[in-house]
This record gives sequence, C-alpha cells and structure tokens, in this order.
Amino acid sequence: MTYENLDKLLTNALIGNGRASLRSLGEDLDVSVTTISNHLEDLRNEGAIGGFTPVINYEAFGYDVTAVLQLEVDGTDLEGVVERLAEHDNFIDIYEVTGDFDVVAIGKYRNTDHMNDTIKNVLSDAAINDSNTSVVLNEAVENHQFDLPVEDDE
Repeated sequence: MTYENLDKLLTNALIGNGRASLRSLGEDLDVSVTTISNHLEDLRNEGAIGGFTPVINYEAFGYDVTAVLQLEVDGTDLEGVVERLAEHDNFIDIYEVTGDFDVVAIGKYRNTDHMNDTIKNVLSDAAINDSNTSVVLNEAVENHQFDLPVEDDE
C-alpha cells in the first residue's frame, strides 16, 4: 500500500467513525499504531484534516429553520462582509461564490422571528447591495462527506 493510499484509507475510516481508536484504525488498515499516529499528525499539520467534531442535529436543539442567504457585496469590502458574517453564530457555512451573488451563507435558527432578526442585522451592512433569502423546506442531504477514491496498488 502506498502512503498516499494509506492517507486516503485513514481519512475514509475516520469519515466512517471519527471516534475510532488508533489501535482499531491500525488493525483495520493493517499497519502499526505508530504509523497511524504519524500519518494522522501529518494530515492535521497539512490541513487535510481540520479536526474531529460531532455532527450536530440542530433541529434536536430547537433550531427548526434553515435559511440560505445570497448576498451581492460591494467588491471593495467582500473580505470585511465575510468576516462580519462569521461573527454571527447561526451561520454554519459561508462561501464566496461566482454568479449573480458574491456570498452564500447558510444559517440555522430557532424560528422565523430569530431568522428575520439575524437577516435584518446582516442587511444593515452598507457593503451589501442586494440579497435573496431562501428558507429550506426539507433537508434532503446535510453534513454529507464522501470517501476519497483509493487507487489500486499494482
């Protein structure tokens, strides 16, 4: 097995179970615990793996509304707008994008009043020229991660 394949196999194993022990990962991948530990540390240092966090079902905690905000931003302050959006705890994802809008932000809210208050606060930013908000009706797929393709060693 090549080291590149080991890194992908290790990453795939962690996607399946982020709480797996080094010992069980080593057994599953047929390498030593030291090798697993070294590769895991390298993947963290390279930024390929950012950390281990639980997958949260926000609805179970009373966040029943998901909204997608599309924002057209004054180009001179795109970075500032993104930084200010990141200060809002309810945004779980913020993207700079191409197309009619410059930023897409996805937020989780307790109810529509909570969502409206947050959106009004965001839209008070003078660098935002236009916006479009969509309320999610159904979360068809959320928090999806996919296994990395592993090439055959031959």
